[in-house]
Order: sequence, then C-alpha cells, then structure tokens
Amino acid sequence: MSNIYAPLHGGDVERKDVPDEYKWNVNDIYENDEAWHAAIAEVKELLPKLEAFKGQLTNAENVLACFKLRDEISMHLEKFYAYAGLSSDADSSDQHFQALKGEAEGVYALISNACAFIEPELLANGEEKVTEFANVPALADYKFNMLDMVRNASHTLSADKEELLAQSSLATGGGASAFRALTNADMKFPAAKDSEGKEYSLSNGSYLLLVEAKDRELRKDAFIKLHQTYGDYRNTFAATMTANCRSSRFHSTVRNYKNTLEASLDADNIPVSLYDGLIDAVHANLEPLHDYIALKKDLLGLDELHYYDMYVALNNEEESFACSFDDAKQKVLDAVAPLGENYVATMKRAFDEHWIDVYENKGKRSGAYSWGVYGVHPYVLLNYQPRYSSISTIAHELGHSLHSYYSAESQAFINADYTIFCAEIASTTNEVLLLEHTMKSANKAQKIFLLNKFLEAVRTTVYRQTQFAEFEKFIHGQIDQGLSLQAQTLEDYWLDSNARYYGPALTLDHELAYEWSRIPHYYTPFYVYKYATGYSAATAFATSILNGEPNAVEKYLGFLKSGGCDYSLNILSKAGVDLNTPKPVEVTLQKFAAGVKELKELLGK
Repeated sequence: MSNIYAPLHGGDVERKDVPDEYKWNVNDIYENDEAWHAAIAEVKELLPKLEAFKGQLTNAENVLACFKLRDEISMHLEKFYAYAGLSSDADSSDQHFQALKGEAEGVYALISNACAFIEPELLANGEEKVTEFANVPALADYKFNMLDMVRNASHTLSADKEELLAQSSLATGGGASAFRALTNADMKFPAAKDSEGKEYSLSNGSYLLLVEAKDRELRKDAFIKLHQTYGDYRNTFAATMTANCRSSRFHSTVRNYKNTLEASLDADNIPVSLYDGLIDAVHANLEPLHDYIALKKDLLGLDELHYYDMYVALNNEEESFACSFDDAKQKVLDAVAPLGENYVATMKRAFDEHWIDVYENKGKRSGAYSWGVYGVHPYVLLNYQPRYSSISTIAHELGHSLHSYYSAESQAFINADYTIFCAEIASTTNEVLLLEHTMKSANKAQKIFLLNKFLEAVRTTVYRQTQFAEFEKFIHGQIDQGLSLQAQTLEDYWLDSNARYYGPALTLDHELAYEWSRIPHYYTPFYVYKYATGYSAATAFATSILNGEPNAVEKYLGFLKSGGCDYSLNILSKAGVDLNTPKPVEVTLQKFAAGVKELKELLGK
C-alpha cells in the first residue's frame, strides 16, 4: 500500500476500510461497550454516596472524602464521555455511537447537578474555615482550588440567589441566541462569481476559502456580497450586541464586579492592567504591520490593496512540502528535538501507540483537535492532507496533547486541567519550532512562503485579536455609560480601527464597516485577547529555547507539567514568561518586524 493513504479522497472512504495503523484506539479507554456501560452503572451507584455529604462538609475529614468521591466520579465521566465522543467523531453516521454520546451527555448533566452543592456548602463555613481546610496536609491537592474559592467568595452569591441567577440566563441570553439563529439559519447569501462568471456558493464557512482565491474578482465579489448581506441587518445586529453586552453587565454587577471587563478577567485572576498593556504594546508596534501591508501591496502588484486582498498567499509553495504522513511525523519529531529526548520519546508514543486518527473518512468530523483523557492518554483527530498546513497541524495538536499528558502525569486530577488562557501556548510553541526547523532546509520560494505564513499568523492572532479586544473594550464601555449601541457608531469605529491598525496602504471599502457584526467571539465577552497573549507567550518560549538560554527547556517543561495547579500568570512567570510586562508581546512583534525585513531582503526590496 502507498505511504500516502487516500489523502485526497478520504471523504469517500468507509471507516472500516481505513487501515488500523491510521486509526486511534478508543479501547485504551474501555475494552468494549459492555465495559463502558458497566462504568456508567458504577458511577450512578456512587451518586447517592456523594449526595450523602450534603450538610456534612463541616470538617476536614468529610471535605476530603467528598472531594475524593467527586474526583472518582468525574474521572469516570471524563473517560466514558471521551469513549463515546471520540467514537462518534470518527464516524458520525454510526447511529450506535450517536446513541452512546447522547447517553453520556445525559449522565454528564446528572453528575453536574449532583456536584452543584459542594462549593456553596463549603463556602457557607466561612472564608476563615475554608482557608483552615486548605492548609490541612491531607487536603494539599485541593489547596489551590479552595483558596481560589475564598478569593471569589465576595462574588459568590447565596444558594437561592445563585439558583435564581442560573435561571435568569435563559431570559438574558436572547442576544446571543438571536445572533446565532440569524447568522447560522436565516441569513442567505447570493452566489459569488469569479472573473469568468462562474458561481460559487457563499456562506460564513466558504467565505474564508473564497477570500484566499487567486482570482481577484472572486475575492472581491465574495467580500462585498457577504458584508452587504450583514449590512442589510445592521440595526438588528446592533440590537443583539446591545442585548448581549447588557446581559453581561447585569451578571457582572450582580456578582459585585465593577464591570464586564473586570468580571471576565477575574475568572483567571488576570488584572485589567494586563489587558490594557496588551493594547498599548500593540499600538506601539503598529509600524511593522503598516510596512508589511505596504510590502504585500507591492508584491501583489496592486494599485490599491483592499481588505479582500489581505489573505492571498504570496506564492504557491504550500504543496511543495507535500509528503506522506510517515515523513510528516518525522519532520515534526525533528522540529521538537530542542525540547529534549523525553519530549520526543513521548511524542513518538503518540504516533506508535494509536493516539492519533490520521485520515479523513466518510462521516468523520472535519478539522483537528486534541482530547485529553486523564488516566489514559490524549487523543488527536486529524484529517491529514499532503501539504505544509497539515504538517503544522500535527505539530499544533500534539503540542496540546503533550501539555495534557505532562499535566496529567504530574498533577492530581483536580489540578490537571490547564486554563483557556494557557491552552494555545504549547500548540503554538510547536508550530514555531516546526517553522524555524523547516526554514533551515527551505529554498528561496519556500522561505518566502514560510515567512509569509509566520507574518500572517502574527497579523491574525496578535494584531487582529488585539484589535478585536480593543473594540470589545469600546462597546462594553458604551454600555457601562448607560448607552445603547448604534450601528452607525459601531461602523465608524470599525473603519477607524482598521485604518489605524493597517495603515495607509489599505484602501477601505465601505462594506468593511459591517465586519464587526459577523464576529461570533464578541458574544463571549473579553475572550479573544487570550489568543494574542497565548501566541506571544509561545513565541517567547520558542525564542528562548532556540537561543539556548539557560534552563529554557526545563522551565518550559515545568510549564507543561503545571496543569492548573496555580494561576496562569504565576505558572508562566515561574517558567520565565511574565505577561504582566509587555516583554513577551514586544518579543513577538520584534520578531514580526524582523520577518518583514527578511522577506524584503529575499525579494530584493
């Protein structure tokens, strides 16, 4: 059989026809469905024992016993949910696994309800008593968790108010629900046409592909028609955004926060100064972005660079990196070699021990992800194609997986999960290591492609997400002042923001003014800044590792092993990346500026 197995036509291949060597082994979790059902039955038998602790969390012995039982139940839940979910994602047409997934979701809700009493009841003892529990040696694994409860005590309401607030979520979530219904179901887009009049289906998903097309007329038509359609609903979107922001402010102030920004950041114990510092650092480094946009305009040979030209690659070298999956995994292993023998050996286990589902097949979920299973090992879903982006995806997802593996290996269950704030750091560090490794053997054309890929990653992940973060601060600030969000105000702000970020080389089309209205992340307040901080932290880690700085690898591995045993900023600071300062962001943007300079030199500009 060829080393490249069905790389282009996998959607037509039945799951049973994919060789086992390219499929993950969910039987590492449970031997079979019978064992899975037995685990669920066992968990259901444990729930009454957990509920028996209601009213009993008044001494350290009972608290410890309750926590241990909760963890035992939660570990089972994680395993049987993964068994069903992974199986279903591998082949969604298999109704048997769909049924298992539905059953797992039902048990998940059952367990969540059963555990809901623990935190309010524990806090009812008073902050001093909970702090006393936290310092009992037998409860050492739970110390951080309990002290964090104490930190949040002033924002935790009484049990009846918490229940009322939970019920109010259905009434106050209308803005986000209306946005999703409108954009996912009701809105219809006209077909986009290329320079020869050929029509292409236009949707929120296909738009991202169409604006990368070489045919400029197709890019332009897709851009205009998508944004004009959003513009037709401009006042509706201003209303859904207003409703969502007001809902967020309501929940934040009820919990005794100053505003939504403070409440959103406090979940990870992040100071508002970090958020403002990110925006300030990016503002101070906009000139390299302006240079890059001007260079791209020149390289594409355009009299005017419009927003629909931004995502076009500078050359067609993507598939010059085409190789079999076996070759791709060796490239990734070679790229992460600077992280040491243990890291490489662990990654090799992922390839050799069926942690990875490699190729597309009929009914398989699209995209890629890593799914950690405590007490077993992580799993990785891929849909591998022979091109650079797929090789990079291997590195990315295995970055997540090894983060999960080392955290689970080093931490008790309660502390094994890392926060969303840290979630993209390990994956992006691997991406950077792969790119730097690949650059060493690349020819000139490939170096141009790789540099452009790096510059686009920083543009879209650091610059663009910070632009989004700044917009969020503006809209929630309007709500804090008691105002509603008017479409014209938002459109004017958005155009001014794009002019400020991208500089004079970008020609602003009036349709761009509607772009804010199609970004779903705004309905999860103050989330996107984490993309920018995470990418910056990863770049700082990769730079220190590749520069051979003293103890850089050890500090990085310490980060991977820390899971969620402390606040994210503390974990990162111990590993040598202090996001309370602008340095990690500045290192990333300085690297961006150096990349622009290197690209100019390669092209003789």
